[in-house]
Amino acid sequence: MRGFGVLLRRELALAWGQGGGPLLALAFYACVVTLLPLAAGRAPERLALIAPGIAWLALALAALLSLERLFERDFEDGALDLLALGPLPLELTAFVKCLAQWLATGAPLALAAPIAALALGAPSRILPLLVLCGLAGGLAFAFLGGLGAALALGSRRGGLLVAVIVLPLFVPPVIFGAGALDALAAGLPWTGGLWLLLAYAAAAVALCPLVMAAACRNALD
Repeated sequence: MRGFGVLLRRELALAWGQGGGPLLALAFYACVVTLLPLAAGRAPERLALIAPGIAWLALALAALLSLERLFERDFEDGALDLLALGPLPLELTAFVKCLAQWLATGAPLALAAPIAALALGAPSRILPLLVLCGLAGGLAFAFLGGLGAALALGSRRGGLLVAVIVLPLFVPPVIFGAGALDALAAGLPWTGGLWLLLAYAAAAVALCPLVMAAACRNALD
């Protein structure tokens, strides 16, 4: 447990020191939320209808910003070799990296989502569900993004490759989360979408570290 805590503090410090923590992602999120309504039109009724979808789309895009360097930074300076030889299994190391990514970026974005939704005219009754879906979806984005970052490790144009790998995997949580929010706003049953989102996030947390560890070992070999 001591090694787990040390590694988590290291990853959080790196996220804040080299990527600005959530500040860059929040700025990008605000830009996307501001620009999309300008393209869709300024009618309040239309914005209220698309507000949950816009909030989710912006959340997914903002999650992509710092994924490329999740493993690449340690791979370039040799720290990944030391982590692979350390006391923690490489699967647990990958888990900690993605957890730190979620704490530094995903969770703040989820907490900012209600502000964006209110600004777009979304009904206030969906805001608690929006935070819950944002936290679960951000967790899935972090681990799926870590999967893409590990698979693209050492390749040229890694950022583009990460986006190509992970964007299709981002589709289910966006559909489940936005569907649950739309259903709640329309007064329809919404728990099915939430449970599917939670199940998808749990599967990502459980399975992605295994694939990430295998991809990192392959890159180191």
